[in-house]
Amino acid sequence: MSRFAKPPIAKAIVFVLCLAPLAWLAHRGLTAGFGAHPQEYVNRFLGDWALRFLLIALAVTPLRLIGGWPQLARFRRMIGLYAFFYATLHVLSYVVATHFFDWAEILKDIVKRNYITVGMIVFAILLPMAATSTAGMVKRLGPKRWQALHRLVYLAGIGGVFHFFMMVKADWREPTLYALILAFLLGYRIYRRAHRT
Repeated sequence: MSRFAKPPIAKAIVFVLCLAPLAWLAHRGLTAGFGAHPQEYVNRFLGDWALRFLLIALAVTPLRLIGGWPQLARFRRMIGLYAFFYATLHVLSYVVATHFFDWAEILKDIVKRNYITVGMIVFAILLPMAATSTAGMVKRLGPKRWQALHRLVYLAGIGGVFHFFMMVKADWREPTLYALILAFLLGYRIYRRAHRT
């Protein structure tokens, strides 16, 4: 086994790679800027990466089983937490930069704009999953209840893609690509479960 294949080093590499989008965003802000609509650019960038990391986390199991890479399982929790991390930054950028903690206006926006409603529902789904991601919470909840709670990730993935579709006004290529990826990841799980029984 090579030095870089050892779990602590491999986890450190994945940890740094997951921070790379945020580092690139900071570099972009310090050099080229965020264009004519900086708040929209930053919010969209963070939301995109939240969805991407969510799909990557969902891809771990199929890659592990199809590719025969059982070691990938140890990265799933970290990647899932990064999906929540970017989703939190996405929501914070909306709360702080767009409305500057004007909760009354935020509530009106959530009720009025369907895509924001869906986005907040997805974040509400991710929140308890992130809060119960530790080994201690697995013991406290019990494996069955913990697994049932964390199966909500499928609903979060569907909601995240739907949120993206609702935001897009013209070019649907990117959300369509994510929808196809999600359909494959969920379809694989349904197929595998059907053929195990």
